This record gives sequence, structure tokens and C-alpha cells, in this order.
Amino acid sequence: MTKEPPATGDQRRSQLLRGVLDLCLLSLIAERPRYGFEFAEALATGGLELVSDGSIYPLLARMERAGLISSYRAPSPSGGAPRKYYRLTDAGHAELGRGRADWLAFAGPVGRILTATTQSTGENTA
Repeated sequence: MTKEPPATGDQRRSQLLRGVLDLCLLSLIAERPRYGFEFAEALATGGLELVSDGSIYPLLARMERAGLISSYRAPSPSGGAPRKYYRLTDAGHAELGRGRADWLAFAGPVGRILTATTQSTGENTA
């Protein structure tokens, strides 16, 4: 049995993000209907620049098939091709509420453990 090397910072962030990217997208859509390019832009602005279009579009398609979001086409303000916008369905609003609760229930204890062990070991966090 071979040991895998420890994950690098980017790999770890990517793995963590994979588990919550759907919630991030649902939250962005809850704010207002959005089209594809806006997702990567909003995620990067929020500090999640690791996310590529290649991760976003398949997830949007899965969420649409699951009935969490719906899409519609609207003219582009710049006069180009119509854009495909996404909005939450009632099921999407419910899923976002459950997902937020799950995230907070998970992230709180993890944060406390990581903070407590850092303080007790005297690790320099700067």
C-alpha cells in the first residue's frame, strides 16, 4: 500500500470547495438570477478564484435536472446572443436553507477544533 503525499493548499481548498460549491451557487442565485459568466466572477470576488467554468456548468445542469433551479433566456444588454439565466425553484430555496444549516453545523465545530488545537500547541498563526 502506497501513501499519498499530503494535499497542497490549493488541492485542499479545491477538495473542500467541491463539497460546498452547489451551496455557493444556490446562494448566488438566491441573491438574484444570474447567467454563467457571472458565477465565476462572483465566486472569485468572494475569494474562491479556484473555480472554473468547467466546474460550474455541469453543476448548474445537475441542479436544473434535480429541480433546484430553472433557466430562461433573456437578451444580452450588449446586444449579443441571448443569455441563459438561472433562478431558484421552491425546491432550490428549501435545499439552500438545509445546506446553510448543515454548513454552519459543520463549519462551527471544525473552526473551534482547529482554533483550539492551534492555541494549545502554541503554533504560530501569523
